[in-house]
Amino acid sequence: MSASTQHLIAHLDMDAFYASVELLRYPDLRGKAVVIGGGSRHAPREAIDPASGTVTRTYTRLRGYVGRGVITTATYEARALGLHSAMGLMKAAALAPDAILLPTDFEQYRRYSRMFKAAVRTIATEIEDRGIDEIYIDLTGIAPPQDHASLREPDPDAWQQARRVAQAIKQSVHVATGLTCSIAVAPNKLLAKIASDLDKPNGLTLLRHEDVERRIWPLPARRINGVGPKSAARLEGLGIRTIGELAAAERDWLIEHFGAAHGAWMHDAAHGRDDRPVVTDSEPKSISRELTFERDLHPQRDREALTRIFEELCDGVAGDLARKRYVGRTVGIKLRYDNFKTVTRDLTIERATQDGVRIRAAARECLKRVALDRRIRLLGVRMGSLTSIDEAVEPPAAQETATPSLFDQSETTPR
Repeated sequence: MSASTQHLIAHLDMDAFYASVELLRYPDLRGKAVVIGGGSRHAPREAIDPASGTVTRTYTRLRGYVGRGVITTATYEARALGLHSAMGLMKAAALAPDAILLPTDFEQYRRYSRMFKAAVRTIATEIEDRGIDEIYIDLTGIAPPQDHASLREPDPDAWQQARRVAQAIKQSVHVATGLTCSIAVAPNKLLAKIASDLDKPNGLTLLRHEDVERRIWPLPARRINGVGPKSAARLEGLGIRTIGELAAAERDWLIEHFGAAHGAWMHDAAHGRDDRPVVTDSEPKSISRELTFERDLHPQRDREALTRIFEELCDGVAGDLARKRYVGRTVGIKLRYDNFKTVTRDLTIERATQDGVRIRAAARECLKRVALDRRIRLLGVRMGSLTSIDEAVEPPAAQETATPSLFDQSETTPR
């Protein structure tokens, strides 16, 4: 790659991923308001007419829901009614009682995640995995694949070449999974992340630096990945609501109000400056999952939701370890409170494992050493001290019995 070659980075985001996977299973729900987040008792009930053999399904509605569950994701039709991820299901029931509730099926979502990433790798190999439903791709210098006839014509313009590659990726993902994704191509990761949401669903967006003022500056400041609710509220209190208004603020003024590092970063981000590379390291030092909530959750009032989310994070780490053929010995947790204070706790276990039950048990021990006396805005689980399962000295520990609720206050006295 020559020194003058412009970097072109894509961000691929699957459209309403969990909900879209469920719609493949239940196509009769297309176009309806559907939320994902229920337990197994909310699975559709099927009946077969003995005379005709016709299968009919009965779905659970949000109307009358009682419990502390939260929405994992929602179809775009449900989002139009004000429903969104991390919203309590009881609140969602009040807003849209006729919306359909489906249980989560993370094993299925992980399977489709592997499928779409494999499809992308048939075209581009410089990929940074950012979770179950999104990746960054370095498209710099990549030509469209020859088996996409409509994309074969060469184009000397690097941006149009990137558009052809992105279109080929979208086609491959759809053929492999039946799902749609949205891709944005930009000069860096920060702009690509923002732009991938501009034309959803099934979008393909090119965002050049000269487009930032027109397309990015009118957006709320919170659309910058890294400007959270607290920072957005502080900015609004200072009269800054949009990314453009943030860009117009003096760097020194932002540093004065937000500190040297964060203030300078916000100024650069508002101007679309970001020099982070696409990271494709194949040998991870650790494997982790974390989730920032759209609303802060209380350890007592939202215990059921927190427990379920934490267990899903543990199982997600276990699934990642299994797919990448690693075992680990150091389990860690991460909590960020509503005051933005972050705490971590680690525990090294005797035998390396990739088993979700053992990971949950170790995470629960870590949780006992954390104060659960205020609302939580982020949860994370990490496995470190990794060893390839092919190089492990002894086989991973066998699966154990399930542990009780991770947020059972009678079992989690801080020490």
